[in-house]
Amino acid sequence: MAEAQPPVVPQRMPPAIWALGLVSLLMDVSSELIHSLLPVFMFTALGISAFSIGLIEGAAEATALIVKVFSGVLSDWWGKRKPLAVLGYGLGALSKPLFALAGGAGLIVTARLMDRVGKGIRGAPRDALVADLAPPEMRGAAFGLRQSLDTVGAFLGPLLAMGLMLLWANDFRAVFWVAVIPAFLAVALLIFGVREPERKAEGPRVNPIRRENLRRLPAAYWWVVGIGAVFTLARFSEAFLVLRAAQGGLPLAFTPLVLIAMNVVYAASAYPLGRLADSMSHARLLAAGLVVLIAADAALAWDGHWLAVWLGVVLWGLHLGMTQGLLAAMIADAAPADLRGTAYGFFNLASGIALLVASGLAGLLWDSLGAAFTFVAGGIFSAAALVAIVWREARQRP
Repeated sequence: MAEAQPPVVPQRMPPAIWALGLVSLLMDVSSELIHSLLPVFMFTALGISAFSIGLIEGAAEATALIVKVFSGVLSDWWGKRKPLAVLGYGLGALSKPLFALAGGAGLIVTARLMDRVGKGIRGAPRDALVADLAPPEMRGAAFGLRQSLDTVGAFLGPLLAMGLMLLWANDFRAVFWVAVIPAFLAVALLIFGVREPERKAEGPRVNPIRRENLRRLPAAYWWVVGIGAVFTLARFSEAFLVLRAAQGGLPLAFTPLVLIAMNVVYAASAYPLGRLADSMSHARLLAAGLVVLIAADAALAWDGHWLAVWLGVVLWGLHLGMTQGLLAAMIADAAPADLRGTAYGFFNLASGIALLVASGLAGLLWDSLGAAFTFVAGGIFSAAALVAIVWREARQRP
């Protein structure tokens, strides 16, 4: 008679993953507290023109894109992730008081660039640190958990901003000072609550972006980068969701509710769907996420009625929960461990450039052909990515 096998005890999520998720939550509360009010503050309180606001935001996002690549490469070259993550979150925290102190465009530009440089520095090393800390069979769940907690902060921040503005009679600067508290709590939690795992020495460190090292990134990795970029072309800025809701008659004072609703769905779905990714085909779940995004675009393109808009917003949040942590886990699985920072850097750069292109194209279509065509174009890009996934899966079948 065969000897009974002991039951398999499921592994618990490492506490450091929870800590990294809470760090993201606190920093997002702080950032969204400010960013949900910043355009209105610049326009009304500081008298900055809309064109100048656009230049400030464009320069800030471009800076973050460039820095992401170098921080990921440096984390691999140095062999350490946490110090770069601390530096990135620290710069983000130090930028927060500058928003409250700003009396003109100069300090706003300084604070915005400092904040985006911090975001660029921390992004790739933090994701690589999650991959280093999580057991391989739990990576989907780990990235889903971190993304879910991050997204909780993304809707708590605007909610808190709305409440404090009502409570304090639209005192922007007082609200901005409140944002300093969670930012510095995030840095403290990262310093004292996360311990970076030891990495085995594998000979002298070499430049990760030398040609011979980049050749070690397999074709499977570059496929994820490519499909992620096409995916991002289909998923332009959520600002267009807000504009569509305003078209449907939502009062301007309540337009932050669009992002709050989207992020509630995103936060609620990211972790369970991340766990699901650990037990099913990544390609199939990614394809399902594209189908949901196509449905969201269809609802948003159908008409401007509030019911269709809110259906589109909910589906948009669901597709984010299905795909964003999944793509991060796919990068971790495809890239060599000592090149993960570099791998996330290039992935973030490609996706960021695609997002800039997608948002510019979406705005052009909106102005020239109307809102519906913007979402139709998103659906077309989604369908192209879906076809690419199905075609690749068909080729890989024996």
